[in-house]
Amino acid sequence: MENYKLGVKASWITVVVNIILATFKVMAGIIGNSSAMIADGVHTLSDVLTTFVVLLGLRISSKEADKEHPYGHEKYESVFAKVLSMLLLLTGIFIGYEAIKILISGETRTPKLIALIAAFLSIIVKEGMYWYTIKIARKIKSISMEADAWHHRSDAFSSIGTFVGVLGAQLGFTALDPIAGIIVSIFVVKVGVDLYIKSVKELVDEAASEEIIEMIRAKSKFIDGVKGIKSLKTRVFGNRIYVDIEIFVDSNISVRSGHDIAEKVHDKLEAEISDIKHCMVHIEPFQK
Repeated sequence: MENYKLGVKASWITVVVNIILATFKVMAGIIGNSSAMIADGVHTLSDVLTTFVVLLGLRISSKEADKEHPYGHEKYESVFAKVLSMLLLLTGIFIGYEAIKILISGETRTPKLIALIAAFLSIIVKEGMYWYTIKIARKIKSISMEADAWHHRSDAFSSIGTFVGVLGAQLGFTALDPIAGIIVSIFVVKVGVDLYIKSVKELVDEAASEEIIEMIRAKSKFIDGVKGIKSLKTRVFGNRIYVDIEIFVDSNISVRSGHDIAEKVHDKLEAEISDIKHCMVHIEPFQK
C-alpha cells in the first residue's frame, strides 16, 4: 500500500506539470508559427493520458489477493504497460507522419523566438520528470510507471528535435524542422517497441534474472541442513517473483526436522529478497 501511495503521488505531480507544459508549448507553437512545437505540445498532452493509465494500473495491481485472483493482481501492471507502449508507438508514428507531410509539402515557415524558448524549457522539464519518475518506478518496481518515465524522456527527445529544427529554421535551414521531427519519431517508436517486448515477457511467466537465481541458490545453501539443491524454478509474476525449490536434506532425520529446514529456507528467501512474493520449498532425501 505504501508503494501504491508513492506511485500515485508521483503520477499526480507529473499530470499537473504536463498539463501546464503542454498548454504553454501549444500556445508557443501557435504564436511562434512552429508546427513542430505544436506537435511537441500534442506529444506532451499524450503524457497526461498515459499517466492516467498508470494510475489505473497501480490501483488495480495493488489490490490484495481474492477468491477470483488467489495469486494477486500484479500482472495487471504488464497489461497496462502494453497499453502505454502502444500509445508510445502511435505518438512516434504521429510525429513522424506530421514531419514527413511538412517536408513533402514544402510549407516550411520561420518560427519565432518563443518557440525556441519553449523547446529549451521543455527539454529541461521533461528530462527532470523522467529521472523523478524512473527513480520512483524502480523503487516500487512498477513496469507501467517505468513506461511512463520513458514517455517523458521521449518527449524530451522530441523537444530536442524541435529545438534543433526551430534553431535551424531561424538560421535559414527551414527543412531541419521536419527532418529533426522524423529522427525523433524513430527514437519514440523504438522505446515503444522495447517496452512492448518487456511487458509481453512479464505476461508469459519468464524466469527471473540469472542474478536473482544465483542469489536464491547461495542463500538456500547457506542454511544449516541443506545438502544441496535438486531443482529451482522461478517465474516473474508482474513485478514480483514466484519460487519453487527442491532441496536435499539428510534422509535419516525426522519429518519435523526436514520441515524446519525447509521453513528456514522459505523465511530467509522471502525476507532477504524483496522481489519474491511467494516461495514453495520441497524436501528430498539425500543419500551419499
